[in-house]
Amino acid sequence: MNKTLPPLALSLLLAACTVGPDYAGPPATPSGAAPGAAFVRAQDPSLRATPGLARWWEGLGDPTLNGLVDDALAHSPDVDLAQARIREALSQLRARQADRLPSVSASALYGHAELPDLGGGDEGSSDTTRINVYNLGLNASWEIDLFGGNRRQLEQARATVGARQADFADMQVSLTAQVAQAYVNLRDAQARLAINEQSIALQEQALGLTRQRFDAGTATALDVERLQGQLDSTRAQIQPLHADIDAYLDQLAVLTGRTPGALDERLAAGGPIPLPPAEVAIADPTSLVAHRPDIRAAERTLAASTAAIGVADAARLPRLSFMGILGLGGTSPGDVVDVDRLTALALPQLSWSFLDFGRGAAQVRQREAQRDQALAQYRKTVLGALEDAETSLSRFGHARLQVASLARADQAATRAATLNRQRLDAGTSSLIDQLDIERQQLSAAAALSQGKAALVNSYVAVQKALGLGWTDAEAASD
Repeated sequence: MNKTLPPLALSLLLAACTVGPDYAGPPATPSGAAPGAAFVRAQDPSLRATPGLARWWEGLGDPTLNGLVDDALAHSPDVDLAQARIREALSQLRARQADRLPSVSASALYGHAELPDLGGGDEGSSDTTRINVYNLGLNASWEIDLFGGNRRQLEQARATVGARQADFADMQVSLTAQVAQAYVNLRDAQARLAINEQSIALQEQALGLTRQRFDAGTATALDVERLQGQLDSTRAQIQPLHADIDAYLDQLAVLTGRTPGALDERLAAGGPIPLPPAEVAIADPTSLVAHRPDIRAAERTLAASTAAIGVADAARLPRLSFMGILGLGGTSPGDVVDVDRLTALALPQLSWSFLDFGRGAAQVRQREAQRDQALAQYRKTVLGALEDAETSLSRFGHARLQVASLARADQAATRAATLNRQRLDAGTSSLIDQLDIERQQLSAAAALSQGKAALVNSYVAVQKALGLGWTDAEAASD
């Protein structure tokens, strides 16, 4: 017992000498409305506070979108960049762990020297003395962590690994959202392009009939110019839609790790806009702070900056290190295996830069200021996340109501076209009126397409705001 007590007491003493503030965990969530107030305000029965789907995009039921997201998660340069940063942080952690252990190095030496004769021989003599030296040695060094600087470095490295893993998860959230939004916008632009082309055909037909009536004296020049202006306005909308389609195709190609234009053939045919499920699982909105990767990254950064204060503080205090040397050698090769030639040397060293003219104190104040910045950034991130969740949930609920109204308008325009077609067949309506009603029907269809795209984009924003759509970042460290 007496033999183990001194080392135990020494360990406790050293542990108690860890300088710098201890990290007490993340600050409390700012006071105010709890996350999910918009969930309550919206009163949307489609929102269910149930465990969310990690692969939330599969809820849209579009195999093409699923494939694009999988390609992005596998091949995007952002994935490689985030994983490389995790590996870098893990390497730094292993280096800090190794710093706490002794280091041992081996050396082998052979030396040959020719020295002038210093024995006072005859003047003009050129006699010299030749010496050969052979040596094998082991050198060991170890710095005692008197004030916990190495322990604080280890805390800092571990927190940095956690921050990089959270950054990786945050990147996955952003990447999946970007792919989904670009895909939805592409399908919307393609749908509206097809609608515009149908509308142009109808307007060209109506303009031709109006010109015939003008030539016959049953229509005015104003009627002709009005239809011509509508036709030109509709044609003007075609080129921006083509440009948008090209831009979304290129964006999707780059997001999936391909060169621009690589997906043109695969996606050019168009397709329906995927719609959210009837009931959307959004997890518990009150657990937002625990789920969002950007909040976790900010919290780990705060922990790392807190530990850095202790690292700077320990650098101001005395440092105790030991160096040990073992060597075998002499003037002949056989001396390196002669244990009688063993040389052992132990060199304890105490160093302290006590007169640094305030440099060490300035370093501590700098680290404290960086900790304060990290704390402010954490609070800013939390507040931004709460705002993001509130806004996205509210917009999603209102987008559903908007789409419902646009769908009713589209159905009404379709029924009006059908009823007027019956009147046209009965001879009580003109073809010009029918073409104008069908043009209005296409306009309602275009508005519905835009409304659906806005609804899906708001659904994507909800998933992003709640921090879903990410996998375990620790897989990147394998």
